[in-house]
Amino acid sequence: MQITRARVKTPGGRTGWAVTAFLIAVFIASSMVAPPVSGQGRGFTLEGLAGGQMQQKDLDQGAVIVVVWASWSPRGRDIVPRVDSIADRWGSQARVIMVNFQEDTATVESFLKGKRPKAQVYLDRDGAFSKKYSVTHLPGLLIFKDGVTAFSGKLPPDPDSLIGQTLG
Repeated sequence: MQITRARVKTPGGRTGWAVTAFLIAVFIASSMVAPPVSGQGRGFTLEGLAGGQMQQKDLDQGAVIVVVWASWSPRGRDIVPRVDSIADRWGSQARVIMVNFQEDTATVESFLKGKRPKAQVYLDRDGAFSKKYSVTHLPGLLIFKDGVTAFSGKLPPDPDSLIGQTLG
């Protein structure tokens, strides 16, 4: 069996390169499309540690400050006093909540035993909430304004100025 290479002639000899460059540009542009900033069409439900649920609609009105954390993270050991400080300072202007990342109820209850956080605690058991909002640091900080993600990143040691600038 003999294999021969066929040559494809293109007008001007450069059309093949132009088509290839165009396809590469389309591929790159499509991979750079930003995710939607509104929660519309992206539902979720998180179970509350003390009962109740948090859903997308709970982020769609007003300001909401979310701290995503895990008890196994060394930076999460002091999460309750850190979030309590946020709730004390910003609780009159925004709803402050804690979302635990991928731990079961018993583990979270054991970690919080005797700590009584001022913010409601919700469980992101499968990590879908954290993935949806691209939480890449623990503890993570998300700030929503009327359903739009206004900030997503690492919870800084002193978050007051960041929260103040974000909430305006």
